[in-house]
This record gives sequence, C-alpha cells and structure tokens, in this order.
Amino acid sequence: MKCRHCGADATLLLVDLGTAPPSNGFLTREALRSPEAWFPLRVLVCERCWLAQTEDFVRPEQLFAPDYTYFSSYSTTWLSHAERYVSEMVSRFALDADSHVVEVAANDGYLLQFVRALGIPCTGIEPTASTAAAARERGIPIVEAFFGAELAEELAGTGRQADLMTANNVLAHVPDINDFVRGFVALLKPGGVATFEFHYLKQLVDQCQFDTIYHEHFSYLSLTSVDGIFAAAGLEVFDVEEHPTHGGSLRVFAQRADTGRQPRTPAVEAMLAVEAAAGLRDAPYYAGLQDRVLKVKHDFLSFLLTARGQGKTVAGYGAAAKGNTLLNFAGVRPDLVAFVVDRNPAKQGRYLPGSRIPVVGEDELPQRRPDFIVIFPWNLKDEVMNEQAHVTEWGGRFVTAVPEITIWP
Repeated sequence: MKCRHCGADATLLLVDLGTAPPSNGFLTREALRSPEAWFPLRVLVCERCWLAQTEDFVRPEQLFAPDYTYFSSYSTTWLSHAERYVSEMVSRFALDADSHVVEVAANDGYLLQFVRALGIPCTGIEPTASTAAAARERGIPIVEAFFGAELAEELAGTGRQADLMTANNVLAHVPDINDFVRGFVALLKPGGVATFEFHYLKQLVDQCQFDTIYHEHFSYLSLTSVDGIFAAAGLEVFDVEEHPTHGGSLRVFAQRADTGRQPRTPAVEAMLAVEAAAGLRDAPYYAGLQDRVLKVKHDFLSFLLTARGQGKTVAGYGAAAKGNTLLNFAGVRPDLVAFVVDRNPAKQGRYLPGSRIPVVGEDELPQRRPDFIVIFPWNLKDEVMNEQAHVTEWGGRFVTAVPEITIWP
C-alpha cells in the first residue's frame, strides 16, 4: 500500500482486526434477509511521514450514505465541549458580526448553533443529507458536499472566505488528506485560522483504544504526521492543545503559511519533542499493540460467556461505531448481548452491522432490566452512568471493555 500523504510504501503493521462491515451501516429489519459486505480492517504505518492509515478496501460513498445515522447533538458532553470551544475562539480571535466561521463536517449543527446565537455569520459544510437537514432546521446555512480544494476555491470565489475554520473529528475521515488540507489554504482569509480536532494516535496506542479503528477512519494522527502534512499543503501549525474528548484528542491550530500572523507557540515544539521521546518516529513503538488488542477481545468474550453461564442478561448502551468494531472483532451476536440502547431515533428499530444486535430506545432499560450494561462509547462513561443512574435500582451494573474489562459499582 502507498501512503496517502507522501506516497512511500506503508508496510509497518499497527494492528489487524480481521474483517468488518462499515461501522455505521445500520441494518433495517428487511436488510437482515440480505448478505452484508465485510472488508479487511488493517492499519499500516508509513515509516517516512509516520502517518498511520487503514488499508483501502471501501469506497467513501459506501461509508457516508444519505441516511447517515451519527448525529453529534445526542451527547451532552460533546455539546458542552462545542459551546466552550465557540466561546474560547470568539474571545481569542476577536470574532464578531463582521467575521465568517466555516465548519467542515458540520453534522447536525451541534457547534454552529452556538456561533449563530452570537450573531456571527457562519456556513456549514456537510455531505450527509440526514445531518445536513437537521442543521438547516436550526437555521444554519449548509453546503451539502464533500470538502476539498475544488469546493474551497468555489466558495472563496463567491466571497465566502473564513476568519475561522473548524474541523472536528473529520481529518481522520478523508481518503485524500492532501486535497482536504489544501482546501483550508484556499478558503481561509489571509489572517484566518483553522482548528482541527482528532483522536490522538498516541492515546490509541498507549491506552489500547483499538475500537476507534474502523473503515470511516482512513488516518490515525499524531502531531508529528499532521505537522508534515500541513506544511506540504501550505498550512503552518502554530499551536496545539490536548483535550480529553474521545479518550484523548488533539486540537491543532493552523494558518496559511504565506500570510498567517500568529506566532508559533512553545507548545508545538514541546509536543513534537514528547512524541519523539516516546518513539512515534521509530518502528518499535508500534509493535505489541496486536497482542494487547487480542487480550481485550479474549477478556471481553470471557466476561460475556461467564455472564451467560450464570443466567445473567447483558445489554449495551450506545450504538457507537467503536462498539461495532469491538463486537465484530470479538464475533459477538445477540445470544451474548441481547440489545443495545441508544437515544438517537435514527438508530432505534435498526440492527448493528455485522453482529445484528437490535437497537432500542432508552425506555427498554427499566422494562427489561439487564444485569450488565456494556457502555460501548466508553469515553462517555460518566455521562451515561449519571443519566442512567436508575439502573442500580434493580441491581444492574455498568461495564467497560476498553482498555480492560471493568465492572462499575
């Protein structure tokens, strides 16, 4: 496989998760009578630019269908994060009614609703029809298209250049990362800034967060790889922050290399040094993840089989993509996890891809009273346990499987 950024041979294996269907390909009842497409799920690392990347097997249009079911607004933790972000960016970069904010992958308007509430003009770019429609219902202007250099130049040509561009949890989702980043250069005003948030590769490796790997994620990113990718496209990284979202994320600040006015903060070089010291520029760092992943799989299966042998019922909470990775890698079916609860109506009444476990609404929990509830979006554990505290009334207990099986009191 050729590296998506630099074109070198990418041969260093990070992890092999066997095969899996697209992680957000939820099934209707009718679809249960049809076969599913499963694809190899392997991640390789380029030893020239250190970009970790999923092998190419799935076309993007197979992953981001018009009825895409991931809606960002269903997590109160994520909404709070978005609101804080808007407040911080407005203050730091003096944004006002004369500014223009563009969000790439605007989803259902979860973030731009806070920009709009402050009277700041904004535009969302979102390719999936279902979430774009939800954003429009909030009064947010949406360009329903995949983002890249061509679209950016078109928008810039109509006077829609941006003072601030934001791209949360999308940099990893693009198959042509070079074209995607060049789009920011084209659409930013000369003094504009862009921020990118993404799950941090170092956390993935160090904390064995392998369930964040699925076909929608083409790339797994560190500051080392991003700094090089941005520089090649004409973007300059000038700041970086770590955030706890999604189990550990980076927020990278960038500007046009030719016209940007922001000084490069010491945080950038400090983090690059941390990554170098940890070994992210050396092949041995990436070895050993496979064995740790297999241990998580085996421990998860052991827990499920023990629970079944004791006559206990196991359910799941959160029909999340990461849960689908874990379930399909472990080969779990409805005999071991009876159902999964999710508050998103777009997922309720459907079935998880691969495992074909039914997805139901939150009202099913007090009716069916499972003994154990596996929280698949483990990064939202505290939110879920707080909102579903009534589970303890019938002696139910919460479980997380990554990075290790933990039963919560």
